[in-house]
Amino acid sequence: MEGQELIRRYKQGERYFSKANLSGADLGEAYLIGALLRGADLREADLNGANLSRADLREANMIGALLGKANLSKANLSMAHLGEADLSRANLREADLSWAGLSQANLSMANLDGANLSGADLIWTNLSGANLSGANLSGANLGGANLGGADLSGADLGEAKVTDEQLSRALSLKGATLPDGTKHN
Repeated sequence: MEGQELIRRYKQGERYFSKANLSGADLGEAYLIGALLRGADLREADLNGANLSRADLREANMIGALLGKANLSKANLSMAHLGEADLSRANLREADLSWAGLSQANLSMANLDGANLSGADLIWTNLSGANLSGANLSGANLGGANLGGADLSGADLGEAKVTDEQLSRALSLKGATLPDGTKHN
């Protein structure tokens, strides 16, 4: 399916696009609030600036996708494959990214306030300057992730795989639950 066909069908009221093949599609700035894209192939698709708030993207293949400045607030991205995707400055407020694969993704300056990243693979992910306040990172693998300037205030890092050195680069850990279960003051 071409990106323009999906946009046309969405404008006509269709919302169900599960398992659609949109690999490499141009959906930049698209308005797709609440779209059902579960299991869709969005590899290397251009979704820069797209509005996908409340969209169902569970298990979607979004490896290498461009999602800079995209609105994914309250979207369901659980078990989605987002490795090497560009999510810089994206709005992922209260999004569900549980068990998502975000290895080597760029989430710099992204808003992940209140997001669920429990069990997520964040190996070598760029989270510099990201807002992770109140985020659930319990059980997440942050091996090699860049947390420089990230706001982790009130975040749950219980049982997360992350080093003290990585955490020392964060902007704030105030009120965060650390991997060993203690609260940071």
